[in-house]
Amino acid sequence: MNQAADMLLPAPFIRWFAEKGWQPRAHQLELLQKARAGESLLLIAPTGAGKTLAGFLPSLTELAERGRLPPGAPFTGVHTLYISPLKALAVDIERNLMKPVSEMALPITIENRTGDTPQGKRQRQKLNPPDILLTTPEQLALLLSHSDAERFFGDLRYVVFDELHSLVTSKRGHLLSLGLARLRRLAPDLRAIGLSATVAEPMELQRWLVGQSPQEERHAGLITVTGGARPDITILKTEERVPWSGHSARYAMPELYQVLKEFRTTLIFVNTRSQAELLFQELWTINDDNLPIALHHGSLDVGQRRKVEAAMADNRLRAVVATSTLDLGIDWGDVDLVVHVGAPKGASRLAQRIGRANHRMDEPSRAILVPANRFEVMECQAALDANYVGAQDTPPIGDGSLDVLAQHVLGMACAAPFLADDLYEEVTSASPYALLPRDTFDRIVDFVATGGYALRTYERYARIRLNKEGRWRVSNPQVAQQYRLNLGTIVEMPMLNIRLVKRNHLGSIGRGGMSLGKVEEYFLEQLSQGDTFLFSGKVLRFEGIRDNECLASNAFSQDPKIPAYAGGRFPLSTYLAEQVRAMLDDPARRAGLPDQVRDWLEIQREKSILPKRGELLIETFPRANRFFLVAYPFEGRLAHQTLGMLLTRRLERMGAKPLGFVATDYSLAIWGLEDMGTMVASGRLRLADLFDEDMLGDDLETWLDESWMLKRTFRTCAVIAGLIEKRHPGKEKSGRQVTVSADLIYDVLRSHEPDHILLEATRQDAATGLLDIARLGDMLKRIKGHITHKRLDHISPLAVPVMLEIGREPVAGEAQEHVLAEAADDLIAEAMA
Repeated sequence: MNQAADMLLPAPFIRWFAEKGWQPRAHQLELLQKARAGESLLLIAPTGAGKTLAGFLPSLTELAERGRLPPGAPFTGVHTLYISPLKALAVDIERNLMKPVSEMALPITIENRTGDTPQGKRQRQKLNPPDILLTTPEQLALLLSHSDAERFFGDLRYVVFDELHSLVTSKRGHLLSLGLARLRRLAPDLRAIGLSATVAEPMELQRWLVGQSPQEERHAGLITVTGGARPDITILKTEERVPWSGHSARYAMPELYQVLKEFRTTLIFVNTRSQAELLFQELWTINDDNLPIALHHGSLDVGQRRKVEAAMADNRLRAVVATSTLDLGIDWGDVDLVVHVGAPKGASRLAQRIGRANHRMDEPSRAILVPANRFEVMECQAALDANYVGAQDTPPIGDGSLDVLAQHVLGMACAAPFLADDLYEEVTSASPYALLPRDTFDRIVDFVATGGYALRTYERYARIRLNKEGRWRVSNPQVAQQYRLNLGTIVEMPMLNIRLVKRNHLGSIGRGGMSLGKVEEYFLEQLSQGDTFLFSGKVLRFEGIRDNECLASNAFSQDPKIPAYAGGRFPLSTYLAEQVRAMLDDPARRAGLPDQVRDWLEIQREKSILPKRGELLIETFPRANRFFLVAYPFEGRLAHQTLGMLLTRRLERMGAKPLGFVATDYSLAIWGLEDMGTMVASGRLRLADLFDEDMLGDDLETWLDESWMLKRTFRTCAVIAGLIEKRHPGKEKSGRQVTVSADLIYDVLRSHEPDHILLEATRQDAATGLLDIARLGDMLKRIKGHITHKRLDHISPLAVPVMLEIGREPVAGEAQEHVLAEAADDLIAEAMA
């Protein structure tokens, strides 16, 4: 043990390290020294570098030195708060942290508190807090909304944020930043410790961790750990034909199964729940060796998820198919391989996921990427290259959301009456809200107090009132009860529980049965009794809906009529999009691609052209009595969908008679009744005008006013802001009821108060989320004066993938017709002719 360790660590820690044959690492001791000196810190370290132990060392050593509190001692609140982005991670950290604590016989209590924690245990924790509480952002907001929050958190010394990069970039992160601002007021000597393995802009996180002020920009200290074994990443080499489109990767299942047999434990990541279900069933169908393979995603019943996690920890599984529920920080030390099916959509996400294998700094993580189609082969190669050069593409934090602020304002009123000046000062100490104008804050307070001008006559929207001292308080105790039932920023699609039931010999459905998890309500509304679908690795028969539950029985078929319910896809990162464009423009980089992909691109170069890095390629061609325009921006599905909606409006005005469009992550296809290639050649259609930046002005505003998108976004904002309450004591509104309520209020506000603060929040959300306006604007600037048009006689090889999607997203145009999807083999044959 070195001298620095002897000076910093108590005797039980020195003995424990010696018994293990370990040495505390330099960054662990540095963090301990600086945190004990009163500094907040951000630790950036590769997977397996001991980040978690480093983050807890200040707390563990301080609590060890304090010793066990004697009976009858004054009430002592929680000492250390650990915030996790995942419930599973909080449970895993408790298990891992208890091991050294018990081995050193430290007088320290550790408990977790998540949405899965029984109510009785939560109440007991408030009366007798553990020394270290492991929890989630939502539970922190709940605790802060109670009148005893100051007593509970008054002794708080440390708050540790694990996987900080994943916490801060969403509305969850905005609510958490406001919670941290309140913790700093309750415990002024609080030190914040952020832990992260993947960070693009460390200074953003350093600012997030400490309180901001109008006079100066503040930031936490930074400890960066370099090194670590270089990961061993490969792309699956296959003799099978890689599909031109699609996301299932079924072609690779036999080879993937052979890989599973060669390794002890494999973690298989996919991007969506539907992919997880399909992949699990595919592997189970060919599992002739009866390998123990499990499924893990957020819709599964909590009991089922915990069983899978326990089996993983005990090394009883050969493989787990998982979504993002397992890609953050879970310490599966015996996982020796990560397989990523489908493109990772981001270099940082790939780095995070492959770090689950060989969770040790000095051993290389092994990973295999399995692209689902040919474009994804290039994206996987770009992500692999990025990992080797250490490139990061975590998204920026962004400004704090207004609907989240409204929720927080009400929560603080539930805790205790507040002065507007004091709360504004506290809110603007949170990094995402540091530049919040005072008038915007006052509009939010007025919204919480009245619902806004158009709604102030309705008593139900008066949730806070001014008392005689000029403080805002909740109108009545029921407001606080409703707030606590509805807090949080994760507004999922309405879900129904799926219960597995049996039919008796008369054909009647019995009661009871096992809960399998939840599925989106809109999906179930599409089903008729007897339809089969895939869920929880089983093919189920839909029997109906009863008491807000979906009843389903086992189907005697392996071919579900409705393959799976839809899952949201990650957006393609800007960094990877740029790398794919560069690859297409660089013969040397293309030479490293698999033969069949390289040949595909070479035929594209012969029959058309390959997109240049700094240009936008537009192809036009006729097909089946229709005329097509295909663009290759490589800016992700969200930006392309917005671009498609705006372009079809412009093409309508220009007389091209568009019928519809479809978007993928890589390209956009629009089809119509007029020959757009001829229109361009004759000058009737100028591509520079069609793709001008001014489409983000009036065209965008007109479309948003006419479309359903703002209503959909308003629904989410209204639920987060508390204008619409989904949950009530003993009952819950259905998704349909919430939607009807939101639509009615939206229409009222649009007509009578178009400048309502929640409509402003809705437009901000749509611009940054569903529409990806900033990215689209950057693309339009980039391509200005750099548009290349290639007029073709028939479809090109590069256009085949997006053409295979046609027919799924019709746009009402002058002709009011739709083009049906063609058979893939016919399209490919035509492109290669």
